[in-house]
Amino acid sequence: MKQLYFLLVFVFFNSCQYFDKQVPSEKELLQKELKNINWKEVDEYPSVVDCEKIENKTQRQQCFFEVLTQLIQEKLCADTLAVLYPELDTIEVKVTVFPNSTIKFEPQFPKDSVAYDKVKIDSILQARLVDFPKVNPAIKRGIPVKTQFILPVILKVE
Repeated sequence: MKQLYFLLVFVFFNSCQYFDKQVPSEKELLQKELKNINWKEVDEYPSVVDCEKIENKTQRQQCFFEVLTQLIQEKLCADTLAVLYPELDTIEVKVTVFPNSTIKFEPQFPKDSVAYDKVKIDSILQARLVDFPKVNPAIKRGIPVKTQFILPVILKVE
């Protein structure tokens, strides 16, 4: 019995080392988690009310781009842009959706383009592209984030 008691005491004192695990520091865990995050993609893309009911992530993104492109085309087609620049059939618009649901539009031109008055086109875009429906911002890990993308907008449909 004494041997059993001595064996139990010996096992008890030696077993404590099995429970003594090293806890990683907060900085190590943070660095590891930051390396695992893909900063180039978001969990949920920006969306409008019409696209909210779509469950598939890629279909919702496509719906958002189509709705936004259509709204931009509708607002720009009935404008002086087609009259001032008849040779301009497509314009690329850089769209920025901010975390507070505001939208900013910037026309994108080729770097060597001098055929267009960039200031005039930009002012027309800023004047016409107002009163958009509410856009829900993109979500990354549960937090609204800023996203940017370039949409080709067709001005002349033939």
